[in-house]
Amino acid sequence: MARDAYQAELSALRDDVVEFGETVSGRLDDALDALETNDDDLATAVIDGDEEINERYLELESRCVDLFALQQPVAGDLRFVTASFKIITELERIGDLATNLSACTRSVEELHFSDTSLVDVGRLAREMLDDALDAYATDDADLATAVFERDDELDGLCERVAEHVIRDLVETTTTFDGEEMQQLLTEVNRLLLTLRDIERTGDHAVNIAARSFYMVTNETTLLY
Repeated sequence: MARDAYQAELSALRDDVVEFGETVSGRLDDALDALETNDDDLATAVIDGDEEINERYLELESRCVDLFALQQPVAGDLRFVTASFKIITELERIGDLATNLSACTRSVEELHFSDTSLVDVGRLAREMLDDALDAYATDDADLATAVFERDDELDGLCERVAEHVIRDLVETTTTFDGEEMQQLLTEVNRLLLTLRDIERTGDHAVNIAARSFYMVTNETTLLY
């Protein structure tokens, strides 16, 4: 492959990884909307779209492998292809988490607790994802660092929401009979699992930012 064609292939890969990321971010946004509005149809659409995410991931993975095998990139190009390979894996996992959020939405018949706080946390995780993708797209090491530094904010918010759910549970227990209590505990468990998935989404966004930082700077500071 001639040098110009090779560089065009690298550029196309970046564009397609960003497009894939935008698709995943959109699915995450839909999952959060479904969670906020208890919209079963929207949740089902996210779940049904997971196969498309997986297929796109495998296509991009194959292109990265071909670049490794056929072009044997070095230095900056090697970091770029490696980062792209790692980032699409993180994106595929975020797609899985969006599916989990949607599955939780479909499992709910009656809410005793508001999901509003969860959605607020989810929006923060999605903002981190979007910024991490921008850092990758634009070679912006400073933006990648900013995403990394927001992880503590997300973790703290997750902790506060979890404490709020548990406190509400304790304050509510005296007003429910045995069957209602079991339903309540099931809902609390769902909320906490959903919160965990949102926190993991943020972790994947941080990983994308860390890979982007390494790609640009050749420094492993954010990787470990």
